[in-house]
Amino acid sequence: MKRYYLLNLVLAVFLITGCSGEEKLESVIDNALEFSEKQCLLMAEKYAAQDSILPRSFENGENTTSSSRWWTSGFYPGSLWYLYENNKNPEILKYAKLYTDRVEREKYTTDNHDVGFMLYCSFGNGLRLTDDKHYEKVLVTGANSLATRYRSDIGLIRSWDHNKDRWQYPVIIDNIMNLELLLWAYNYTGDRKFKEIAVSHADKTMEHHYRPDYSSYHVVSYDTISGLPHLKQTHQGFSDESMWSRGQAWGLYGYTYLYRELKDERYLQQAQNIADLLIHHPNMPEDYIPYWDYNAPDIPNTNRDASAGCLMASALIELSDYVDKDRAKEYMTVVEKQIRALASPEYTAKLGENGCFILKHSTGAYPFESEVDVPLTYADYYYLEALTRLKKKLNR
Repeated sequence: MKRYYLLNLVLAVFLITGCSGEEKLESVIDNALEFSEKQCLLMAEKYAAQDSILPRSFENGENTTSSSRWWTSGFYPGSLWYLYENNKNPEILKYAKLYTDRVEREKYTTDNHDVGFMLYCSFGNGLRLTDDKHYEKVLVTGANSLATRYRSDIGLIRSWDHNKDRWQYPVIIDNIMNLELLLWAYNYTGDRKFKEIAVSHADKTMEHHYRPDYSSYHVVSYDTISGLPHLKQTHQGFSDESMWSRGQAWGLYGYTYLYRELKDERYLQQAQNIADLLIHHPNMPEDYIPYWDYNAPDIPNTNRDASAGCLMASALIELSDYVDKDRAKEYMTVVEKQIRALASPEYTAKLGENGCFILKHSTGAYPFESEVDVPLTYADYYYLEALTRLKKKLNR
């Protein structure tokens, strides 16, 4: 009788998890979203009564926060919007609106290229899910503010205003992400300036930021007279010629959505080339969660960057819809490994721990010993985006 019971137990496990013995991917996603909602609610309750405070990270046993001025301010509200999209929990909706409102003043910001991150991740997702007309006005105002950082004689949006003794007109690869706000504004208003700025920035970045192997520099500074690069460097990577992992993921994500919005085959090819480089890089770990820099000298004994893995996963899910079946299968095989790793105890925190962030083991700025092996609000955001995209894809 005991043997019969054990055989039936094994059979039940087999039927639930499949022949590989692994939990079904659908269950992994559902469990990850359920946990994430609980964890994010704890975070929301923690700061609800503190006006203007937004989560940033958790270092040395203490939470770090920011005002809306910090470039990551839109990510936590965006995380709440993704959670609301999945479960329609009214408590989540309440907090999504509350924390989104805390970012609104950035619609007037003209000294920061990250207005796209700030507003599109928060108000953009809010608009998509609620059709709130006020959110439309915020986004249009923000897009106009971002557009002031563009110089037509150079053809790019200026990223930073500091270190003027070193950089004349610095542009970082991260800036490719902020074009999505401009393309939304073009589609909403019909004003061609938004599209022209986005296309020019994307094309110039493709021309000057990328090496022949499709790896990207972090910072390219342009001469303000000739409009051509005078410096190509890193700021957060190992070296000027190395592959800073999050920078590579920004590019992959950026050219993927640029193809979605503009249907220009050059952008699709660029995204595929970047994806091929990353997936097949000799220093890519088996779980496809990159080291903080692909050329870090102490690999494998160095830190990972979960945020780069989340970005890559989210981008590959979308990119798989635009490519042939073989490529799509390869991309989704990588994504499944990434999601299973991120949803495991290796990367997912315990409830109430990790400063109430979802994921562990991200790297902000390794050379400055800043936010190393910590949770980061944008890692959680792109993780939830990847889970949401994957859930939709599996349910088609």
